[in-house]
Amino acid sequence: MPNIRHTPTAPTRAQRLSAGDRIDAHRHDDHQIVYAGAGVVAVTTDAGTWFAPGTRAIWVPAGTVHAHRAHGRLDLHLVGLPARDNPLGLGRPAVLAVSPLLRELILTCTRDPGDDSPEGRRLRAVLCDQLRVSPEQPLRLPTPADPRLAAVCALVHADPADVRTLAELGAATGVGERTLSRLFRGEFGMTFPQWRTQSRLYHALRMLADGLPVTTVAHRCGWSSASAFIDVFRRSFGYTPGRHHGHSRDPVN
Repeated sequence: MPNIRHTPTAPTRAQRLSAGDRIDAHRHDDHQIVYAGAGVVAVTTDAGTWFAPGTRAIWVPAGTVHAHRAHGRLDLHLVGLPARDNPLGLGRPAVLAVSPLLRELILTCTRDPGDDSPEGRRLRAVLCDQLRVSPEQPLRLPTPADPRLAAVCALVHADPADVRTLAELGAATGVGERTLSRLFRGEFGMTFPQWRTQSRLYHALRMLADGLPVTTVAHRCGWSSASAFIDVFRRSFGYTPGRHHGHSRDPVN
């Protein structure tokens, strides 16, 4: 990522972004929690893209060069944590489940970001406690390093409804199925079907944020039926895609 901006202190704030808006590549000396009160937020690093609607948050560890992108109207909530406080013990980005309590803690912190009172410090301590018990979610799209893998990933991203098997995609790019299967497991730590599901979910979130109907999204992202899409979506995000259009529209102060 060129032209990397260095902001030593990770800000704690809330801001509204329009669909397609970006925050260019930057890094902090602090950790940061990234949460979408409305819309969908994507955080991209050299290693890949992590994405989250309002039932998930993204952990960005100190020193990580990252950029943000808004899908749909985004109410973005950012919470900075000192580098010495790493409740997750993670040195890489991660998507976390957000309980109702953790959601309220994030929103409260961003409503009064300068609160250094004893009450404010206790609030952050509880937030850290909630982060420690927040399950990590497999919502990421790793960046392929091998050009053979990159070629297959590009085909799937270009058309999420593409139903070709890994063998057929390999034939289209001149790479054997066994080689591609090994590359998916070796680089991404997941099988091709698992990766394709992540890719389809990312595209589905983007389309839902743009207001497309659930049935249309299911068709365009390659699910055999709307009910199959709804089942995968609910298991991944904790609510149905029908609720996504109007979920969590909190005012930004």
